[in-house]
Amino acid sequence: MGLFNFFKQTSKNQQIDEMKYLIVGLGNVGEEYEDTRHNIGFMVLDRLAKDHSATFSLQRHAFVAEMSSKGRTLVLIKPTTFMNLSGKALRYWMDKEKIKIENVLIIVDDLALPLGTLRLKKNGSAGGHNGLTNIAETLGHQNYARLRFGIGSEFSKGRQVDFVLGKWKKDEQEVIGPKIDMACEMILSFVFQGVDKTMNAYNNK
Repeated sequence: MGLFNFFKQTSKNQQIDEMKYLIVGLGNVGEEYEDTRHNIGFMVLDRLAKDHSATFSLQRHAFVAEMSSKGRTLVLIKPTTFMNLSGKALRYWMDKEKIKIENVLIIVDDLALPLGTLRLKKNGSAGGHNGLTNIAETLGHQNYARLRFGIGSEFSKGRQVDFVLGKWKKDEQEVIGPKIDMACEMILSFVFQGVDKTMNAYNNK
């Protein structure tokens, strides 16, 4: 590495804000997608923002809210790029806020998990999820933390899309309400305790 590139890389590293975190809730924008299973990422961030008196505003590629606690800053984003281009919003806000990948957490729905099950993972495959697939393609790797929120798989053959984009039933809402609160707890634990301690504390609950 030449001397110029060394100082350029060093300067770039110094710009990273170690105390800033990017929390990304995946979903689709528009009234027709509100309160649907695929939008659980949006729902979790809405609850977290409300609990901390943070307000979302429409900015480039996302609705964005910011909250601070104990010296750390959380930038919450709900991408407006739609699910299949989630990586575009993630990359933009990572670069804009100078947030390292270790401080990024994605909140995503998961068909493979029973309703209300929460699983934090520090890396892994997209599992067929279009949002995670696009994020991996954009980043060029799959080494980012994701909080998977189980939505169950109670649908008949060929009805997966309808199920994922369907509204929560009343009995499902009763299950996910407390789990949304727990997901918010896990986000804050990720920020203050780190991914490993949070996995150990919550993944078996």
